[in-house]
Amino acid sequence: MSGFVESEERRALRQAVRDLGRKYGESYFYAAANEGRKTTELWSEAGKLGYLGVSIPEEYGGGGGEIGDLAAVCEELAAAGCPLLLMVVSPAIVGTVIAQYGTEEQRRRWLPGLADGSATYAFSITEPDAGSNSHNIATTARRDGTDWVLKGGKTYISGVDEASHVLVVGRTEDAKTGKLKPALFMVPTDARGFTWQEIDMGLTSPEKQFTLFFDDVRLPADALVGKEDAGLDQLFAGLNPERIMAASMATGTARWALRKAVAYAKERDVWGKPIGAHQAIAHPLAKLHVEIEMARLLTQKAAALYAEGDLLAAGEAANMAKYAAGEAACAAVDQAIQTHGGNGLATEYGLVQSLVASRLTRIAPVSREMALNFVAQFSLGLPKSY
Repeated sequence: MSGFVESEERRALRQAVRDLGRKYGESYFYAAANEGRKTTELWSEAGKLGYLGVSIPEEYGGGGGEIGDLAAVCEELAAAGCPLLLMVVSPAIVGTVIAQYGTEEQRRRWLPGLADGSATYAFSITEPDAGSNSHNIATTARRDGTDWVLKGGKTYISGVDEASHVLVVGRTEDAKTGKLKPALFMVPTDARGFTWQEIDMGLTSPEKQFTLFFDDVRLPADALVGKEDAGLDQLFAGLNPERIMAASMATGTARWALRKAVAYAKERDVWGKPIGAHQAIAHPLAKLHVEIEMARLLTQKAAALYAEGDLLAAGEAANMAKYAAGEAACAAVDQAIQTHGGNGLATEYGLVQSLVASRLTRIAPVSREMALNFVAQFSLGLPKSY
């Protein structure tokens, strides 16, 4: 990315993904959700075309690009009406952590499947009593010979039913101090003692949420990714990419909603001219366009800073982008529904189904309040509030 203009390659990637998205669209996405199916066809085609693996290193079957390339794929699919939550989780979080901290054998075992779309991995950090406070994580792993034994639970974990493995954030006991340290484990979803339960969500999506239970799950030594004492750098390695991806999906959703609203405002004629001619309709839509572009620029800035290795600045930009994109997505879907009037609440117009999903962008993967806490503390130098 040079200045405020994306590279020719990035723009070409966006166009190619846009074409793929149009092939499927919201009707495909909603049908899969309503019929209890997954977006298998779209995911597989995106993988075969190399879109899911754009940020995976070339030596492991990927495109060798940056997180900004993967974010562009995520944004364009969302803008086409197919917001794929597992793109945030599988190639972005798990792929980044394994590429940075996995052994050579682990990279060769787990990254090629991410790159071609044949493998999907979930990520689990949130716990019922931990939430945003990762210091309260209670899932523990203890050594038993050369094995690890995992015990605990997680909640609001996406796509476990589609994944072969879950990257689990647990804690191990430091042999010297006795203190619990964070550690990451790749846990097969068919492991003995690992069970999960679907959470009944008011969300129209093929991708489901789950509560996980680890009842003395035995894992081999090489299930550990990175160091036994992972440290915060490894624990949070996937969080900047996660926030960049979440911001991209939110801005894509906002673009999708705005496009539908604008199209309706151009064709809906009540007083002898399209309703879009009235400032009460036009100005909110114009304001949305401005806010979406601001969120996109922040997201692109965060991705560029991350690619340059400036992680502190990338963290600031990623939090701001995630906040701005979540606000834009909520406002865009709400205004699109308002523009449609009563039709906005009719399922045939495809907007009301996205109301809960747009609201989710303010909550996950980090709440807007925690994003503002970050900005208050690190950008403004205000005292820590928690």
